[in-house]
Amino acid sequence: MSLSTGIKLVVTGDDFGYCPRRDVGIVECFQAGAISNVSLLVNGSSAATAADLANRYNIPIGLHANLSEGIPVCGELRHNSTLICTQGVFHGKMGIRKALARGLLSMAEIRQELCAQVRLFRELTGRNPQHMDGHQHVHVLPRIGEEFAEVMREHGIPYTRVPVEVGLNRCDWIQGELMEFYRGVETDALNTVELFKSHGIRWPGIYIGLSTMGKNMSISNIQRALDNSIESFLSSQSPHSLPHSLPHHASADSVSIELMAHPGYPSVPPEGGCGQGPDDFSQSWERLHEMEVLKDPLLHSYYSQRGVKLCSFKDL
Repeated sequence: MSLSTGIKLVVTGDDFGYCPRRDVGIVECFQAGAISNVSLLVNGSSAATAADLANRYNIPIGLHANLSEGIPVCGELRHNSTLICTQGVFHGKMGIRKALARGLLSMAEIRQELCAQVRLFRELTGRNPQHMDGHQHVHVLPRIGEEFAEVMREHGIPYTRVPVEVGLNRCDWIQGELMEFYRGVETDALNTVELFKSHGIRWPGIYIGLSTMGKNMSISNIQRALDNSIESFLSSQSPHSLPHSLPHHASADSVSIELMAHPGYPSVPPEGGCGQGPDDFSQSWERLHEMEVLKDPLLHSYYSQRGVKLCSFKDL
């Protein structure tokens, strides 16, 4: 089965450039055929060396635009801008959502920072991003999504991520505040579908990643998510009934999927981060756990049996 037919799976290693140890693990995953794509944090502490690694190993790479963690790329926005808190850093994953809800963020400054990150990506990698999404899903937030869409169109970036996962509500291992956050992400993502379509932006027909993050990543959970999503997709007679926008050639015998992942060797302070040092998420053993699951031969045997071919966004 060629990449022009069957099931195309983009396995994206997020947060490339966050930490040298994370980067080493991500490269190992790519060389092992466990991931097929990376997403670069250009304000990460190791962004420049990560970009060099991508070029050296010919790793498909996109922009993981960051408006929530660390320090802005644009020097003008590092002082007295609405994007930073009193400590001089971005507001944080929940802080940016609260500031947005209160009407405290300047959309002009959002666009200015996004454009600065696209320019820095080009300087670091020597190429245009294949895709662009948001760190901690900020690209689907109300109003901010509009700025993302405009910047992507202006810079000729064709693909993004729409984090809506089939069957998420049935995942009873995700509880409490985390599930509440995921539901909010999905609601925001659904509300960006028509916006992204109107700007000519595309994304894989199926998204997986919320139910398989960290300790919740297992071969069985990935299989469940893929099987449920594929069957749900194929059972639909019309793509318009799904919260997806497909590549023009997509059909019942050509399904595209993105699996979001965060593999890597855990960060060891003070090394890593986006100007504040590494967070708990990056220091967790769960990064190594994801690496091991993604490289497991049993998972790759499942891919083969299911007719799944790993690829990058340019292959969609």
